[in-house]
Amino acid sequence: MADGHTITIEQGTGRVRAIHDGQVLADSARPLVLKETGCPPRYYLPPEDVRLDLLTPSDTQTYCPFKGQASYWSLPDAPDLVWYYPDPKADVAQIKDHLCFYTVEVTD
Repeated sequence: MADGHTITIEQGTGRVRAIHDGQVLADSARPLVLKETGCPPRYYLPPEDVRLDLLTPSDTQTYCPFKGQASYWSLPDAPDLVWYYPDPKADVAQIKDHLCFYTVEVTD
């Protein structure tokens, strides 16, 4: 990666849950852990482990020079709560279609 910027992705071993206002939005024992220079570790969860029925696709899109174009999902009271990369750059291809929440609980 450019200028000392690194991204590593590994298979997580803990259980990751995303909860918003007491409601479980995701519960996964198979997260991908993405570690990126200057950022906290992020947990990317398989879509099968996320309550997509509770989320609404957002029109928001952002671009990361290292990961590519991100799309977002929202709750009525929490816009752009979740993001994912439908077509990530080759270096991070493992995160394709996995969803990432800003805040999660991680347990071993």
